[in-house]
Amino acid sequence: MAVAAFIGLGANLGDRGAALQQALVSLAALPATQVRQVSPLYRSAPVDADGPDYLNAVAELATGLPPMALLEALQAIEAAAGRERLYRNAPRTLDLDILLYGDESIATPHLTVPHPRMGERAFVLLPLSDIAPGRVTPGQLAAVASQRIERTDTLLWPVAASR
Repeated sequence: MAVAAFIGLGANLGDRGAALQQALVSLAALPATQVRQVSPLYRSAPVDADGPDYLNAVAELATGLPPMALLEALQAIEAAAGRERLYRNAPRTLDLDILLYGDESIATPHLTVPHPRMGERAFVLLPLSDIAPGRVTPGQLAAVASQRIERTDTLLWPVAASR
C-alpha cells in the first residue's frame, strides 16, 4: 500500500537546478514509487550555514518503500550527485530529506519524522504549503516570515511527467 511521503530537495553547489531535476528523475525511478507533485522552485539563503543561496522544492511521493528503505535510497541519490558530508550544514550538491511519511511519527538514531526542524524553515514550509496546504499552519508560516526566500515560479517537474 502506497504512503504519501513529502521530500525536501535542496542544493547550493554546482548546477543546482539540474541536480534537483535529476533527483526527481531518480525518485521517480525508485521501486514502488511515483512522484505525485512537485512545488515550484524557491531560492533561499542558507539557514545556520554559510555558502551560496539554495534552490529548494518539495516533492510528494506515493511510495511502497518503508521509511528506512526510502532514507537509504535518498542517501544513495545524494551520493550519486556528489554529496559530501564534510560537516553539519556544509554546502551541498544535493540534499534530500524525508519531511513527512504518511501520518507516522518516527524517532530512531538515523531518522526522525516529521523532520525535526521543518517548522523553523521557510524553504520547507513555503513549498510544502504549495502542494499540501493542509500540512502547514498559518502560525508556522508566520514564524518563518522573516527568512529571506523567493519563489521563482520555475517548475522542475512537468505535470504530465508526474502522472
